[in-house]
Amino acid sequence: MEEKYWLFYLLALVAEIIGTVSGFGSSILFVPVAALFFDFHEVLGITALFHVFSNISKIFLFHKGINKKIGFTLGIPAVISVAIGALLSKYVPQKELELGMCIVLVLVSIYLIKNFDKPLLQNNKNLISGGIASGFLAGIIGTGGAIRGIALTAFNLPKDIFIATSSMIDLGVDSTRAVIYFFNGFMQEKFIWMLPPLIVISFLGSWLGKQILKKTSEKLFRYIVLGVIIVTSMVQITKYFL
Repeated sequence: MEEKYWLFYLLALVAEIIGTVSGFGSSILFVPVAALFFDFHEVLGITALFHVFSNISKIFLFHKGINKKIGFTLGIPAVISVAIGALLSKYVPQKELELGMCIVLVLVSIYLIKNFDKPLLQNNKNLISGGIASGFLAGIIGTGGAIRGIALTAFNLPKDIFIATSSMIDLGVDSTRAVIYFFNGFMQEKFIWMLPPLIVISFLGSWLGKQILKKTSEKLFRYIVLGVIIVTSMVQITKYFL
């Protein structure tokens, strides 16, 4: 195997571990990592496939914590909107959308950190809005988990419930967009031989992330979620202007 693919798999493992610990999945880290090795449409395809297995592994490891009410309230709008975003992904300029998303993520995350004890309203409107926004962005630029993470953070869910519920939602989102990306022609034959190592990485990364979470307090966990969002978003914003 070429050396660059070993590096890709190593970075994918790191993204999966951090994605598990942060609670909103690895896509916000995995997408820029994959972009170093593949073109953008290939990144969309491989991210969707990787995340299907990533979400299955998290559901397996954290399945006792799923909050079905929140999951379906946020998840159904997310699945509908991800289909729309995935269908539009062949036509809409990606860089401008990604820049706008990152700016919004930074502003909202800073707001939540400064108002840590004053969470957003815990209502269906916020869940539905978060589902629509996260699903659409996941479909059109490959990553929307951070938006979903912000919506779920407002509900102050314990970390196991947060991760399990988020993964259940994301499984529906990623399965839907994977089918559409396939028909868009984003999935190449070379992805077939990449699947076995990515499946192993998804389960190993999720398991290692769970071990780290066992030693992480609830409060620190929420700061990790928001901190990772800010750092990765700032990196993406910086790359846009370079």
